[in-house]
Amino acid sequence: MRTERNLTRRLDRVFARLDREPERPAHIDVPRMSRHRVVLFTATLAFYLAIVWAVVISSWLVRLDWQVMFFRPYQQWPQIHAFLDYYVVLGQRGPTAVMVAAWLGWRSWRQHTLRPLLTLATSLLLLNITVGAAKLGMGRLGPHYATTIGSNEMGLGGDIFPSGHTANAVVTWGILAYLASSPRARRWLSALSAVTSLGVGLTTVYLGTHWLSDVLLGWAAGLLILLALPWFEPLITKVETALFDLRDRWRARRGRPATEPLVPVTPVALTPRGAAADNPSAREPVSSTRVSRGPVHLAPGPHTARSERTPVTPVGSRRPPHADRHPRGTSQPARPLTGG
Repeated sequence: MRTERNLTRRLDRVFARLDREPERPAHIDVPRMSRHRVVLFTATLAFYLAIVWAVVISSWLVRLDWQVMFFRPYQQWPQIHAFLDYYVVLGQRGPTAVMVAAWLGWRSWRQHTLRPLLTLATSLLLLNITVGAAKLGMGRLGPHYATTIGSNEMGLGGDIFPSGHTANAVVTWGILAYLASSPRARRWLSALSAVTSLGVGLTTVYLGTHWLSDVLLGWAAGLLILLALPWFEPLITKVETALFDLRDRWRARRGRPATEPLVPVTPVALTPRGAAADNPSAREPVSSTRVSRGPVHLAPGPHTARSERTPVTPVGSRRPPHADRHPRGTSQPARPLTGG
């Protein structure tokens, strides 16, 4: 019995979470571009430029890239190769975007707002523009296609720098923390997205598809997008308002009747059940502007109003016979008083 009750309570909680809220909650927190965020954005941008400059001048960072490549981690620990082949999917843009968009779509429907989906779309658009332009502009080759030992492999038509897997993992999973509805959820989701993106970046180094400097630049690129999102919040709000206005106009256009009704509809005052029983004249309010209609026959005889119909009661009682029960209207014998 307790197991069934616990299962019922859990199902009730699940369905309660699936219920749609009647209106948009007023406690939705929209992040602002605070001074602390501006400082973090400036520091991350400086780190981004430092990584690019260190690779361009073939500094110690490029030598470290070659040392890690010659170490060949996939040969040192081959037992985890199969697992990491699947784990790296958490950084692919297609599967991760579908998973996160499904969750944010449910949140948008439940909260009566398009902000979660519009924020995700904005972050992915920024990711494609900034990271894609950097990849094509620097043209660095990956470890598997390197030509000269010790060189930075820049400007040779590659598209490996920065790491798209790493940047996508930072943005896609970090957007969940950005849109969290409470500070506690934001902290937990921030830590989870950081660990996930860190693992994806190191996995690409393990598989030999990226240099270590590619991963460092990918982390910085994804973090820059997340830190810059508050600057785009006014634009997101304008787009959301425009889309809702377009939806309302479309609904109004579809909801307009094709032809006017032939008979005008007059409002009828409804009275409580007790008041109708006490005042028979209030049962059927008749309007003086009612349009007369021809007789409508829905049955063998003419249609009658509900108050004119004879109430039909079942013959006999459906309750099982009981020795202590007496019919209504009859006096019941007094029970003897017994002292206890």
